[in-house]
Amino acid sequence: MIWNSRAISTAIFVLVSSFLMIYCTDTLKIPAAMVSMILVASKVLDGITDMFAGFIVDRTETRWGKARPYEIFIVGLWLCTWLMFSCPTGWSTTVKCVWIFIMYALANSICMTFLTANGTPYTIRAYKDKQIVKLTSYGSIITMLAAVIFNIIFPTLMAQIATSASGWSKLILMLAVPLTAIGLLRMIFVKEKYTVDTGKADGEKLKVKDIGVVLKTNKYILIIALMTFVFNFVCNMGVSVYYFTYVVGNVGLMGVLAAAQVISLPLALAFPKLIAKFSTINLMIAGFLISAAGYLFNAIAGANMALLTVGGILTGAGTVPASMLVGLVLIECGDYNEWKGIHRMDGTMGSINGLASKVGAAIGTGALGILLSAVGYSGDAANMPSAAITMIRLLYGIIPMILYLLTALTLKGYKLNKMMPQIKADNEARRAAVAEKEK
Repeated sequence: MIWNSRAISTAIFVLVSSFLMIYCTDTLKIPAAMVSMILVASKVLDGITDMFAGFIVDRTETRWGKARPYEIFIVGLWLCTWLMFSCPTGWSTTVKCVWIFIMYALANSICMTFLTANGTPYTIRAYKDKQIVKLTSYGSIITMLAAVIFNIIFPTLMAQIATSASGWSKLILMLAVPLTAIGLLRMIFVKEKYTVDTGKADGEKLKVKDIGVVLKTNKYILIIALMTFVFNFVCNMGVSVYYFTYVVGNVGLMGVLAAAQVISLPLALAFPKLIAKFSTINLMIAGFLISAAGYLFNAIAGANMALLTVGGILTGAGTVPASMLVGLVLIECGDYNEWKGIHRMDGTMGSINGLASKVGAAIGTGALGILLSAVGYSGDAANMPSAAITMIRLLYGIIPMILYLLTALTLKGYKLNKMMPQIKADNEARRAAVAEKEK
């Protein structure tokens, strides 16, 4: 529970961020296309900070450890999130845009970047391999449950409290204070205990050019990054609130759909055995195919809650492996680097994947705004053009279905699952030899 406390906090942050578009368009009255430009522009900064954040973590050595100190960024993450949703409505559109850009960039390009970069280095120094699989699998239930509870409660709170700019500020503050405290728990209580930096690269000072070496040597991290990009593109479009507002006609029913997705939670209990039998990557492939089937139900559902519930259960269950087990394949990528005789660069691996995640999320949100603006979205149900409704339905069904099918096909190119027994054996032998030599 303590280890997953920070994952709970950042997972809720991601879900809260998905409401930024509707906050900006409907409360601040900023044009959707302009909001999209803000989000995409912030990714330019992300592209710079992500690579260097991982590199900085990889070079860090303190009495608290390599990765543990960077957990403190959870404080800045929630402070910036609250400020982002506390923009005064009396400001001009330009000043509002500048404010949103600064807060969004600080939250994502700085705070979330370091929280992503330190994840894998912290994990492999706090726990052993079998512990990590069980911790990731069982801990994911807690994180998923927190996300489901948020998805059930937040739409209702949003309808009751976030009816004005001050209401949005109050609602986000109600989340920010406890989630900051929860997010700090693992930094306080979980220490780094193990050393994993061995091999040919040991003793060699890490250089910036080593980032390029990793990208040239390890094609598998690029496959995982592509998967993460598509996954976050789809999950962060934020189209659900538009769908339930303008197609279903009742945004409160989003909570009903979220409650139905609790059915998928027990799947995580079977992950250790399923991973041992089929591998993590094969679970992810199966998950994307299941989600694609769910989006097919969404495409034909219209306002039918029975079909939407089936679609929600399938899409929710299918995304469990990709959302909760990606850390395990990042560790495999680090093991592969070590096996190839280069620096593990676990922080950099996390940053590459983190960059893909944030770019996917921003472009997903940006695409929503641009596409809705292109078809004449007005923000007024009484004057909503039919083309806007059609676009919302496509984004809630057919488009993500196609993207997930293509992602499942791409993941077939990931071959490390078949190589890991040999890689782990060779790495352990090398570590043992290094330890013996140092005696």
